[in-house]
Amino acid sequence: MTEAASGRALILSAGARARLRRRHAAERRFRLYGLAAILVAIAMLVLLLASIVVRGHSAFFQTEIGLDIHFDAQLIDPGGTGAADDISRADFATLVRVALMRRFADVTERRDVRRLLGVVSRGASFDLRAMVLEDSTLIGTTRRVWVPASDRVESVRKGRVDRDIAEADRGISDREIAWIDGLEADGLVRTVFNWRFLASGDSREPELAGVGGAMIGSFLTMLVTLLVAFPLGVCTALYLQEFAPRNRWTDLIEVNINNLAAVPSIVFGLLGLAVFLNVMEMPRSAPIVGGLTLALMTLPTIIIAARLAIGAVPPSLREAALALGASPLQTAIHHVLPVAMPGVLTGAIIGMARALGETAPLLMIGMVAFIVDIPTSISDPSTVLPVQIYIWADSPERGFAEKTSAAIIVLLLFLIAMNGLAIYLRGRFERRW
Repeated sequence: MTEAASGRALILSAGARARLRRRHAAERRFRLYGLAAILVAIAMLVLLLASIVVRGHSAFFQTEIGLDIHFDAQLIDPGGTGAADDISRADFATLVRVALMRRFADVTERRDVRRLLGVVSRGASFDLRAMVLEDSTLIGTTRRVWVPASDRVESVRKGRVDRDIAEADRGISDREIAWIDGLEADGLVRTVFNWRFLASGDSREPELAGVGGAMIGSFLTMLVTLLVAFPLGVCTALYLQEFAPRNRWTDLIEVNINNLAAVPSIVFGLLGLAVFLNVMEMPRSAPIVGGLTLALMTLPTIIIAARLAIGAVPPSLREAALALGASPLQTAIHHVLPVAMPGVLTGAIIGMARALGETAPLLMIGMVAFIVDIPTSISDPSTVLPVQIYIWADSPERGFAEKTSAAIIVLLLFLIAMNGLAIYLRGRFERRW
């Protein structure tokens, strides 16, 4: 009897060991699957970022052409008054034309002259005007001036044009390439950092287009969104979690807040169009309208995250504050909210990051307009980085392809900086127990 019992125990032990081995094998496979999924996700992210950087890094560098410009007084200031209004109305494009024709005296045919003038950007005349307005002593002198090259020259020098294919298929003639090579051989072509891309607004010319206006517009829009959504969201969450009675009305409010968090963003754009533009008649395509619209979209996310953070505060902290004589309001503001602030800021980070990348609601309120000037206030017409990327991605000019990727890089850096600041503040508020 004892031998039979011991035999059954050995059999059961062998079966248990087999099941244990299978469980361990399944656990190892699960861990391998999880690791493989993480590696694939990281690989896809690296591939995406690498493709964006490879396509967009060249936009941070600009080609300039050196021209010997004669600042003819008869063209710039024929009256000799030196008035800024007279200088601003001068034909500076003729100065560029004269310098090019002097450099390429053999170009006489009308079609070739038009192509030759296309070597230099149209923005060169604006740069010359700014130089003379800043220093009027240039009038009557001849100076070597470095002016921006056109997008056609940029395409050749940045390798976007294959010289080996047929002339009819590459969009630029052999003679234009010969002019570019001649200028480069004479040391009249250089590559500099493209500060214009970071400091200027949009332009029809790819070589002149910049993200400066969109960056300022995004900053102003996010500022309005933060100033409206964060205090309203935190106060709402604090009331619902700490003071609101538990009845059908508060249940209805909570259900609607949860539903609003899942509403498509374009619905908030329609709401902003109907309320802020049509009813309140706020300025179209302004950061204040975009910020208010994005604040409506961000509020549910902040409220939900703040409520979870406030609810996670230990009840003993509330009981201790009340026992020492603090009122419920003092307990909530001075004791509960500071402890919950890291979680509240986490919700704000998620909401603001979503708002920064949104395009659809801003398209509905008119922030897709072509804006050249840099906005200076929340009521000035402006655009934002995601909308600027959308506009450039839809442009047929070849030069806007690299500008699109470069703008995505700027947007990612803007997002990293904003989230980094929020994470730093969250760390400062965090309490160790």
